[in-house]
Amino acid sequence: MRKLRTLVVVHASLVPPESLAGHGDKEIEEWRTEYDVTSTLRASGHDVRCLGVLDSLTEMRSIIADWKPDIVFNLLEEFNGIVTYDQHVVAFLELLRQPYTGCNPRGLLLSRDKPLCKQLLAFHRIPTPQFAVFQRGARIHVPRKLRFPLFVKSTVEDASLGIAQASVVEDAARLKERIEFVHEQIGSDALVEEYIEGRELYVGVMGNDRLTRLPVWEMVFGSMPDSLAAIATRKVKWDKRYQTKYGITTRAAEDLPPPVLARLDKLSRRIYRALGLSGCARMDFRATAGGEVYALEANANPNLESAEDFAESARAAGIEYPELLERLMSLGMSYRAEWRATYS
Repeated sequence: MRKLRTLVVVHASLVPPESLAGHGDKEIEEWRTEYDVTSTLRASGHDVRCLGVLDSLTEMRSIIADWKPDIVFNLLEEFNGIVTYDQHVVAFLELLRQPYTGCNPRGLLLSRDKPLCKQLLAFHRIPTPQFAVFQRGARIHVPRKLRFPLFVKSTVEDASLGIAQASVVEDAARLKERIEFVHEQIGSDALVEEYIEGRELYVGVMGNDRLTRLPVWEMVFGSMPDSLAAIATRKVKWDKRYQTKYGITTRAAEDLPPPVLARLDKLSRRIYRALGLSGCARMDFRATAGGEVYALEANANPNLESAEDFAESARAAGIEYPELLERLMSLGMSYRAEWRATYS
């Protein structure tokens, strides 16, 4: 790839330094993804600027107008503290006719809105756990179609925010308690779905029209006690000491029966197209001991830290980290946004 003027857009609190020297491990963890991306792009010869965004797009618009970047490398996961507003930043880039990496606004909208996403999956006959949405301020009534145990989470938050062992409930009293927790502590509606016992599998996909499916990755829960539900809680995903204590890790999924692997491949592609995704995404599944596969959710713009699942699965496919970032930029440069069709 030719060397590109690349504007890396990140949250205002996550602008990384040019070097890790003098920074502790805990501090580095906060902006590790942003550092990995910017430092790798610079090492690859690209002209890189990093811009922190909080609640205004004025500076970004000025830089785009004056510097004229070839591509915006989008690492935003929210805008002004609102997770679902990242799609509007991408829509703004499209209004400026500015190429960017990652998913398009429509795909972000459909995948970020978890109830809407699950409704679309059900429409396309993609197996997903039975679910119901409990809105803030509304009376809690459990539909008869839902069978315990149930899993309770926010309708909009990601990165396992608000997910703990208490998220898996066995009776109506605990269900009500957890729904109220999501309403009051997370500040969102609650999504309740049937809990599927089985292997937790992640499938990365890259592409716009032609799709590349990366090797299947698995969350391995190690020696966690049988009394605990095998779910990706906040502690499981982000607490290093907790992971070490129980031997929790993610790795290439081993010994998947061929029919399950074929099913994961087919479903991942169908979900990607059903939601109109572009750039890259990660699909989350549960596979039961009987070989049934259920789609849990789709994660547009997954974490791109060098040591995280998406990059690790790309390595397993022979795509090293610098090449992965280059591929994502190529996809961003070639994505057929509406403005390209109109003004090409």
